[in-house]
Amino acid sequence: MEIIISFVIAVLCSGGIFLILKARTYPIVLGLTLLAYAVNLFLFAMGRLNINMAAILKSDVQSYADPLPQALVLTAIVISFAMTAFVIVLSIKAQSEFNTDHVDAKEDTK
Repeated sequence: MEIIISFVIAVLCSGGIFLILKARTYPIVLGLTLLAYAVNLFLFAMGRLNINMAAILKSDVQSYADPLPQALVLTAIVISFAMTAFVIVLSIKAQSEFNTDHVDAKEDTK
């Protein structure tokens, strides 16, 4: 199972980096979103999956699930949502000012 999770994280990271290196704003937004998903999966994988265990340590519980990765993922989701919203608004503003979606506001030479 660890191999599958690490492979999925690697595919999401490589896809996100590939899209970020594009010269258009929409692929950059998708690339940042893929990287955010990869970070969330990585944080979940670092916390290990514990089934049917208490999230908070009590005195009579032998084993428990670590709540820290869950809190980190929740924080990462909120930050990635705010970052995605900001980048979308920034790309819409750049599109309206420069009439192109190129990152450098230059025309394509296709």
